[in-house]
Amino acid sequence: MAETVINIRNISKSFGKIKAVRDLSFSVESGSCFGFLGPNGAGKTTVMKIIYGKCTRDKNPDSRADIFGYDPATNELAIKYLSGVVQQEDNLDDELNVIQNLMIYARFYNMPVKVAKERIEYLLDFLELTEKSKSKIKDLSGGMKRRLVIARALLNSPRLLILDEPTTGLDPQVRHLIWDKIRQLQKQETTVLLTTHYMEEAYQLCDRLLIMHKGQNIMEGRPERLLKENMEPYVLEVRDTEAAAQINPEKLSNRVRADRGPDVMRYYSSQTDLLKELAATNLKAGNYLIRQTNLEDVFLKATGRQLNDRQ
Repeated sequence: MAETVINIRNISKSFGKIKAVRDLSFSVESGSCFGFLGPNGAGKTTVMKIIYGKCTRDKNPDSRADIFGYDPATNELAIKYLSGVVQQEDNLDDELNVIQNLMIYARFYNMPVKVAKERIEYLLDFLELTEKSKSKIKDLSGGMKRRLVIARALLNSPRLLILDEPTTGLDPQVRHLIWDKIRQLQKQETTVLLTTHYMEEAYQLCDRLLIMHKGQNIMEGRPERLLKENMEPYVLEVRDTEAAAQINPEKLSNRVRADRGPDVMRYYSSQTDLLKELAATNLKAGNYLIRQTNLEDVFLKATGRQLNDRQ
């Protein structure tokens, strides 16, 4: 059994009248990738900041945060020293070039100059930034800046890698390269915390997922188990609202579950034949799609299809 390296119990965080995190508990095993999903404003980033000490949790005698044996409320520097953090914002020094940004950061970890240069050269090559090594930050595209922030987080070969929407703005090729790097780090017992809005990314990378909504734990487990236990295997999507109106809900079999969205009507079932019959009887070709359900269906079922009131 893998060692538990992160243990969070009953943490909360309030910003004035807003309760960003509500009595949240979870644990993370060494070398695993633990993911957070949730709408904007669900509390994901706040939890991340509490873990690495940038944000203090509300005082509560029952509250506990143990990160590799350290409490972020009292040992913030110890946790930061063994962590690499990719925040949502690209907080780079615009007046310096790419290598200068990384070299300054390497000093925080007391890395010898030669070691730092070798590590920087490797990471720039891996993230396809070698040709931009002497470019000023202000001359980089948004995607390049994002890749540079990821390279910076990997400089110290961290035991804990915290990724807050790390692949936003990156093209699919680079995104897959980053996925491969994360998997390599896990094989070296690096523990990864990830927030993302890419459902495929969460499904591909995460050993466990915690779905949050309005600061609370709505659902938690392995991605494939969450999908199996909470969704029917197949769904009929009807994007033509006039066509969807032709389907009489009273005539639906109890083996078909209807879910009405703002623009799409969805019918879920464990049997594709039922969905095909439903479509053939009521719909014209091109008005519908039958597909396998996925993690996005689980996410929307758990959090709802309406926008969070804090978005």
